[in-house]
Amino acid sequence: MTPDAQGAGATERPDRHAPEMQPPPDDGGTRSPRLWSPRRVPAALVAVVTLCVTAALLYDVIAVRAGRPGGAWRTRLADELATRPVDDPWLLIGGAVAAVLGLWLLVLAFTPGMRRLLPLRTPEGCAEVGAWLNRRGAELLLRDAALRVPGVSRARVRVGRHRVSARADVRFRDPETVRGELVQALHEECRQLALAHTPRPAVRTRRPTR
Repeated sequence: MTPDAQGAGATERPDRHAPEMQPPPDDGGTRSPRLWSPRRVPAALVAVVTLCVTAALLYDVIAVRAGRPGGAWRTRLADELATRPVDDPWLLIGGAVAAVLGLWLLVLAFTPGMRRLLPLRTPEGCAEVGAWLNRRGAELLLRDAALRVPGVSRARVRVGRHRVSARADVRFRDPETVRGELVQALHEECRQLALAHTPRPAVRTRRPTR
């Protein structure tokens, strides 16, 4: 994607005068569901760590039951946990790390992920069919739509679930007029993409001085 010009003397106009437009109405159809990430790497890490810890504890317990002395690591760990005060820095650090890891696992468990895929709308009567568009592909399509607006020489587009952020260099024509046409072009392109959640364009234009 072509980056914005980084001229030292470039001036950027705020978009507070951009025309306020409502998102285009949905054309009907069924919204494709969000895809859930399989989370293979976190699941594999949790499984391996749990397996190692459980196997070590089970081996030590079996050894003690068989009449052998318990492992030095388990005895030392039990003594440390029994003698260290609750406000010990190492205990606080360990608790904080455990809390962060637990929160991270909960976030992974209750969020779908796969943010690089945007769900699309499918025709009526095709509820069993799902369609998704790569976020990078949507950004390229919207950038091409922005470059087709007369006066725009460069454009950069970022697509979110609820917002499309666009920045464009205007080489000729009035920047306010170009901004209005950019909003119209991005609205039309978003409608043609048939996204399940139509994002709202946020357009910024600037006229480089060199």
